[in-house]
Amino acid sequence: MLSRRVRKISPSLTLGISAKVKRMQNEGIKVIGFGAGEPDFDTPLNIKEKAKEAIDKGFTKYTSSSGIKELKEAICAKFKKDNQLDYHPEEVVVSCGAKQAIFNAIFTLCEEGDEVILPSPYWLSYPEMIKLSGAKPVIIKTSPQNNFKITPFQLKRAITKRTKLLILNSPSNPTGMVYQKRELEEIAEVLSRYKLWCISDEIYEKLIYEGLKHISIASLGKEIKKRTLVVNGVSKTYAMTGWRIGYCAGPKEVIQVISNLQDHTTSNPTSISQMAALEAITGTQRDLKRMLKVFRKRRDYMVETINSLSLLKTLKPEGAFYCWVDISQVLGRQVNNKKIKNSLDFTESLLQAMYVAVVPGEPFGDEKYIRLSYATSLEDIREGLERIKKFLGV
Repeated sequence: MLSRRVRKISPSLTLGISAKVKRMQNEGIKVIGFGAGEPDFDTPLNIKEKAKEAIDKGFTKYTSSSGIKELKEAICAKFKKDNQLDYHPEEVVVSCGAKQAIFNAIFTLCEEGDEVILPSPYWLSYPEMIKLSGAKPVIIKTSPQNNFKITPFQLKRAITKRTKLLILNSPSNPTGMVYQKRELEEIAEVLSRYKLWCISDEIYEKLIYEGLKHISIASLGKEIKKRTLVVNGVSKTYAMTGWRIGYCAGPKEVIQVISNLQDHTTSNPTSISQMAALEAITGTQRDLKRMLKVFRKRRDYMVETINSLSLLKTLKPEGAFYCWVDISQVLGRQVNNKKIKNSLDFTESLLQAMYVAVVPGEPFGDEKYIRLSYATSLEDIREGLERIKKFLGV
């Protein structure tokens, strides 16, 4: 008999869709995939060269479970330069991806019966991690009228005696929306007043458009900083998803416990990947700038095309590389001889009929939406959207 803990969790739909697409492609079917949660660019050459150098020098042994000193110092310097945040190396732990960093943070802060406030739509792994810890997700529904961002009023209404923390994701996966300074100040004031924790997931920090500035909620005062765990990593920014390096910064006493947890789970992140991450953070940022320029062009084309279709609409994302697409006008209609009841129906029918893979909104908290990633070529975006247009008959 499996434990109750693992029976609570659901498989990752995004990873499942990616696996299905790969199987179809291996069978010779040309599938246009809009499901990817990773840049389609290669890891920059300077980063790969540092990894090769690490191998050649024999840097292939265990390191400290919480990461090498040089990388933690570089992360602290990055926080100072980019976010006006002062951290010391003992206030940073390097993990096997930002996903592990978030899991460790939730597991360290939450106990059985605690409540975690989660704005919806949310990254699909958050509620599963919360449930694994024994805590309960408390969902706050957001709307396009507020650019899918929670208000201080909504936050206050969701707080109970059991509330332990808020998970905040800016730029957001799946909406691409970015919290502005004033909005974060109001949220920080509520969290500080009720003595609640915040896990601030900032993994898409560098992927922001229109000259917007990323603000870390932890930078808005001493009180909120001591109640915040900031999570980031190199996966999205430097096209390093497979290298599995993320990190978490926060109060020393909490980081030490997270470090202890990591001691007995994974131990250290891969030594070679740590050296690659060190180069990513401290080396040239030329490739990032080029990638951002390409993403912006793809985003603009995708948004304009989607909004030209009478049955679909989307807000222009301010960051990340996703469009959160409203399909409510399609629901209840017959499409390709099948009645579309929710985004799962839409996704399955589209893949079967047109060989286009998108991600349903259900696991992100809303069955009236789908997520499209523009981390794929402009050529594929054009063809994929043309297939969607044909699928809808518009």
